[in-house]
Amino acid sequence: MHDDPARRYHNWSHIQALLKLLPGVRDRLNDPLAVECAIVLHDVIYEPTRNDNEKRSAALAKELISGVVPDDTARRAVQLIEATERHLVAENMSKEEAEDCRIFLDMDLSILGSNAKAFDDYEAGIRHEYRHVDEAAFREGRAAILERFLSRDHLYMSAWGREQFEAKARVNLQRSLQALRNV
Repeated sequence: MHDDPARRYHNWSHIQALLKLLPGVRDRLNDPLAVECAIVLHDVIYEPTRNDNEKRSAALAKELISGVVPDDTARRAVQLIEATERHLVAENMSKEEAEDCRIFLDMDLSILGSNAKAFDDYEAGIRHEYRHVDEAAFREGRAAILERFLSRDHLYMSAWGREQFEAKARVNLQRSLQALRNV
């Protein structure tokens, strides 16, 4: 799954990058094991031609971790994976679950605030994964996504994410948006 050659970004390297961030946020988390499970399983199913990857990944995660981790942890991990569909915190989450979710979602978007080379590699990986989309449609769709991100007051939902990634992410997104428009 993660080792599918068609995956250039949503592969095991992405999971490893998030796992490297985990020690730095572990003390901020209410259920670190749920976040760790969500990191490993949130993109276990990733088919760019489908729009139900998050739901399918969450269902598989539930199947894989049920009975292996505490029931509440499994439930939280599934909620976190489901939250990646729209990168929003579900309204029915407790205060503690919502904070874990904000940090997890910020971890998932940490690539946006990386150095220029890593960000450019990410953009190239996304383009490869969506190679079935013609160039003009890809540019238009990708620009719309980046514009939505840039229109937010904050790209990152947690204080940790904003402090770590916000400024650099805005620079990267502006640069990418300019490149998409200047063809």
